[in-house]
Amino acid sequence: MLRVLTKASKAGLKATCLPSLRSSHRSRCRLLLQQTAIRCLSTRQPNQKKPKLIIFDKDGTLICCHSIWTPWVKDTTDRFIKKTGLNLEEKIHHLLSYDPKEDRLLPGLLAESTSQIIKRQLCQLLQDEGISVDRSLEIVEDCYKEMGTIDANVLVSHGDVNKLMTEIKEQEIKIAVCTADTRAGTINTLKVIDVEHLVDMVVCSDDPGLLPKPNADAAFAICEKLGVEPERTVMVGDTMTDINFGINAGLGNIVGVLSGVSTKKDLHKSADYVIDDIQGLTSLFLNRSSQLPNKPQRHGVFNTPARSFSTTSNRSQEYSHVIVGAGSAGCILANRLTEDQSNNVMLLEAGPKDYTWKIHMPAALVYPLCDDKYNWFYHTVPQTHMNSRKMYQPRGRVWGGSSSLNAMCYVRGHALDYDGWEKAGAEGWSYADCLPYFKKAQCHESGESEYRGGSGPLNVSRGKTNNPLFNVFLEAGQQAGYPRTQDYNGYQFEGFDFMDFTIHKGIRWSTANAYLRPALKRSNLKVTSKTLTTRVLFDGTKAVGVEYKQGGEIKTVRADKVILSCGSINTPQLLMLSGVGNADELKKHDIPVVNHLPGVGQNLQDHLEVYVQMACSQPVSLYKAQWKFPHNMIKIGLQWFLLQTGLGATSHLEAVAFIRSRAGVEYPDIQFHFLPSSVKDHGRVNPEQHSFQVHVGAQRPESRGTIALQSKNPEDHPLIDPNYLSTENDRWEMRECVKLAREIFEQDAFAAYRGKEILPGVDMQSDEQLDAFVREHGETAYHPSCSAKMGSEKDPMAVVNNRTEVFGMENLYIVDASIMPNVTTGNLNAPVTMMAEKAADIFRGREKLAPSDAPVYKPSSIETQR
Repeated sequence: MLRVLTKASKAGLKATCLPSLRSSHRSRCRLLLQQTAIRCLSTRQPNQKKPKLIIFDKDGTLICCHSIWTPWVKDTTDRFIKKTGLNLEEKIHHLLSYDPKEDRLLPGLLAESTSQIIKRQLCQLLQDEGISVDRSLEIVEDCYKEMGTIDANVLVSHGDVNKLMTEIKEQEIKIAVCTADTRAGTINTLKVIDVEHLVDMVVCSDDPGLLPKPNADAAFAICEKLGVEPERTVMVGDTMTDINFGINAGLGNIVGVLSGVSTKKDLHKSADYVIDDIQGLTSLFLNRSSQLPNKPQRHGVFNTPARSFSTTSNRSQEYSHVIVGAGSAGCILANRLTEDQSNNVMLLEAGPKDYTWKIHMPAALVYPLCDDKYNWFYHTVPQTHMNSRKMYQPRGRVWGGSSSLNAMCYVRGHALDYDGWEKAGAEGWSYADCLPYFKKAQCHESGESEYRGGSGPLNVSRGKTNNPLFNVFLEAGQQAGYPRTQDYNGYQFEGFDFMDFTIHKGIRWSTANAYLRPALKRSNLKVTSKTLTTRVLFDGTKAVGVEYKQGGEIKTVRADKVILSCGSINTPQLLMLSGVGNADELKKHDIPVVNHLPGVGQNLQDHLEVYVQMACSQPVSLYKAQWKFPHNMIKIGLQWFLLQTGLGATSHLEAVAFIRSRAGVEYPDIQFHFLPSSVKDHGRVNPEQHSFQVHVGAQRPESRGTIALQSKNPEDHPLIDPNYLSTENDRWEMRECVKLAREIFEQDAFAAYRGKEILPGVDMQSDEQLDAFVREHGETAYHPSCSAKMGSEKDPMAVVNNRTEVFGMENLYIVDASIMPNVTTGNLNAPVTMMAEKAADIFRGREKLAPSDAPVYKPSSIETQR
């Protein structure tokens, strides 16, 4: 929402240079901004030029991990047993991948993860033993001790590390160490083996702001800080996490060492070279020539030929599942399906990877929202009832999809939305059926409850800026006669509340962060970027794969099941391009008809909203968090890049309300987002004074739109027609939205802050004037949906059944917002995550989670509006 804050970030980066890792992290973000460090992984080969930088893992690579960590495992296990009184030895050893018979570590949690991840898993283990969440956290904090000072007599290094690094430095090759250990433990180790003075940079798991391996975050920081291109950099490590770290960063050479935990077979799959230990680097990289021997084949005890990591090739590949679209649903499905090692999954994404601070900084959301690099940058056809405007319709085209673009608001919708789905023919998708999957996906910072999840991948938190205007808004709602709910995603949806966000420790928690990144290290998942799927391939009416375009080349992939998760605009487009849709429309574009399915592209629904804006008479808004005030910009930018806190760590829509528009309405049909600032044009126009606003819109529009083909060229945008305000009831509701928003701003709570009305403006009072305001200023709330709806086979306009199977087709499925029978109340990302979790169980043949019997609030009477 606040484009101004992202400008602050850039200014802060340019203005300050600190001689520390934090400076490196800040520079890494600049590197991402300049887009110079990311190399396409398709058809990668080892770089034959002499390297300029070698990044070492620590434990298992520089030193023997078994000698220091096996005693730690034993001591830690003993502490947990004494603290809990439970026999946890076998379970903790298994969790930490420790083999007591061999007295050694195996590939797994301890060898490849950070302490925070290990703590979380230990906490979950205790909860599985019946211990409460709070008590589990206390026990873990008490029993989990970080590795302290290492005894030089215990530590075993792999050869003369000092001599090796000295030779590397003599060759003018820089050295970095990147480890999952803490900074204190790492520095201590480097001192013990006498190489601290030879290492140019150290990156550790407790450094603020960097995502852990195998995420490429730290590699970008190192390369930029030391001024070396990724393709002239070598990664050396003993685990698959290290290897995938190098792959994800596009580093020039990736070397596996057999001195740690991974096996010859594991490393051979992915590393460019495999050596017995780091001493093998001497013959590999330390010759005096400027170029390496061409395609070296043998290092250590067996062949490790250079490997292409292309997920495509000229010949067709075969998978159990191909998923089209690495968006909100696609990332979840990729993760859940590859939990089963019998599955082999390919995930195709048309956009780039999400390697940019513009996505991960919550307050920077206007950048990806309004940048055609990260989204499809769609516009509607002229809208008849909106002054013939061609309205902006952004949709995610990047890893994470629209969860990498949105305002991160976590809104499940009302229970009756899902009961309505079931009544519309989506059997098994009632609220009782869906709530367990909302919980499965979620990890709410407040912990697990009857309604919340406490251990899922999707972290959810509440805003933390404490701007006084949020409490003023909530108080004004109560003064106007509306209820104050304590959890709109729980028992009582109706009322005023603080917003839940998919933000974790100040970072956008997209489904790419929550689901895709943990799965990238799995050998049974292949993920692409910049890969446009052009059509589904059929054998009769059986889906057998897809055709796609990558790097200007047309390729194919075959699969047992094809899952479309392209979103409410691209999914119907791809179906029609493939010959599935209304036969009459397909024939207009000379597309052979595979299956006449008239509901494809029909029933499009979206939420329309307007901004009601007020001047703020006190200087408490976000007015000074913009480019007009560079000193504030620097502070905001630095605080986020260094600590992930402050005004950069939120989207600022931290208060929300759901109310009923009139008497007789069964459940809320109006939503408010409150913002302590005022913006226009999707955030592209900044405020000119201290101000605040609500985004307000009707939630169950009667208007129905369409998605149609512009041509049979997959690169042409489809024709998007939401058909906004096509019914009199929709026009009445939007008019009422403005009136009800004004009423809230007129409450006593706002008296000390209320200035002049900016929009619509005090002169806009009649119904005709308000209608004109909505026509001119209304915008999408970014919730297009329902364009390939789920229903029963008796419904001629239904596209999929309750198992997400496309009617009349074999092995073709859809999982995204397009299959919603009707749009839910509020934002759509949370419902889509639930749908994907539920669909994953269907695909895996698992028994569905037991329905919930959690009660749902009902107003005592609906005879009045509030």
